Amino acid sequence: MDPNPIGFQHHDHSHCVADAVAAADRSCREAGLQLTPVRKRALEILLEEHRALGAYDVLARLAEDGFGSQPPVAYRALDFLTKHGFVHKIEKLNAFIACAHPGELHTPAFLICTTCQAVAEAETDPSHSLLANIAETTGFRISRAVLEAEGTCPNCLASEKR
Repeated sequence: MDPNPIGFQHHDHSHCVADAVAAADRSCREAGLQLTPVRKRALEILLEEHRALGAYDVLARLAEDGFGSQPPVAYRALDFLTKHGFVHKIEKLNAFIACAHPGELHTPAFLICTTCQAVAEAETDPSHSLLANIAETTGFRISRAVLEAEGTCPNCLASEKR
């Protein structure tokens, strides 16, 4: 597992969008699923940002692209993308972000910048966490955990120092 968060460092953004869409398309074909044009565009919209977008933000962009303006258009696409691991829901923001590690079984932690709204995804190892230890001690079995932290990203911290 790579402990470095994805979302704050500089990279070839157009390349990461194209690669992620191609991987999602390949994964869907292999699983016998359809990455319909609206699902694909919803994924592209989320990949174009490194911040979480609400369903209505995604819907507005889908509508601009001619995919309809009714809420079910966005919600169905986001539900499919979330169910199949291409997108994560950020509970704190009631918003969605493209998965930085699609196709991998992982437990993400989200670092949310309260200044610029960027969101980075880092991997965690839940079996070695304090929460896992507490659960084991109490006899509790964790079926799902969401780790979200708010703070200031490295880019905003650098801007503050100037």
